[in-house]
Amino acid sequence: MTASSLVPPATIAFLGLGMMGRPMAARLAGAGFKLRVFDVSQKAVSHFVGAHPSALATASAKAAAEGADALITMLPDGKIVRQALIEGRDAAREGLGAGALVLDMSSSNPVDTQKLARDLAASGVALLDAPVSGGVKRAVDGSLAIMVGGSVADLERARPLLDAMGKTITLCGPAGAGHALKALNNFLSASGLVAMCEALVVGEAFGLDPGTMVDVFNSSTGKSNATEVKGRQFVVSRSFASGFSTRLMAKDLRTAGDVAQHLKLKMPMLQQAMGYWMAADGKLGAGADHTEILRYAEMLAEEE
Repeated sequence: MTASSLVPPATIAFLGLGMMGRPMAARLAGAGFKLRVFDVSQKAVSHFVGAHPSALATASAKAAAEGADALITMLPDGKIVRQALIEGRDAAREGLGAGALVLDMSSSNPVDTQKLARDLAASGVALLDAPVSGGVKRAVDGSLAIMVGGSVADLERARPLLDAMGKTITLCGPAGAGHALKALNNFLSASGLVAMCEALVVGEAFGLDPGTMVDVFNSSTGKSNATEVKGRQFVVSRSFASGFSTRLMAKDLRTAGDVAQHLKLKMPMLQQAMGYWMAADGKLGAGADHTEILRYAEMLAEEE
């Protein structure tokens, strides 16, 4: 299989049509790729194919993989990715031909990703881990930041796919490097969001206007992704509609913590961030948007 194989109209299997997977797959369909899609939610598959009639609905990961030049996973975590690719019933590997390329664009544990790469290589299938940052809005407009782990040759093969979904594509190192960097990026993102929310809670109690605070942060040294992208839009407005859950942020922080533990590194702030977000997930409940961390900060502020 040559590098030119992955330009449109190459056939791409896409597993996972959730909040992020759906617009990412739509970008590929719009770019002219032939899509074979699968999700455990048949409703999600039906809605996608209804909106993109050129895409083919399939009944399993294996069926999606059959005849595909490349396969993309956008699933909740690495354990589910492994089930879909190797260990589950009708796993995708059974349908992939030798020479196919797998791109795991989920947020997975990088140590597990390294093992997955070795296991797929034994079947003649290459793996790139290519997690994304930017949220639903940037998935829709195709401007995601994509962090890639794997070989230069496989990245170049996959570049037409990635270009359809992302604006910044960075080779971070060998297998697992993309997933490691994504988890560490989300540690910074999560920490900045908590810091902003706690500042807003204190400032509002003092009598400051939350919107004014965010505007000042954005013209001062406190500026961050949280203040610029989430401050007025999702937190001050209390719409809490970023499209990324508290539960997934807590999961990504656990991944970052697992990497540090695997390397026998003591990281106190990372440990504190993990504890904070895991406790918030427990309090806010399933389905809470990660920008609702403001509500958790407010709960803590009122504790005796």
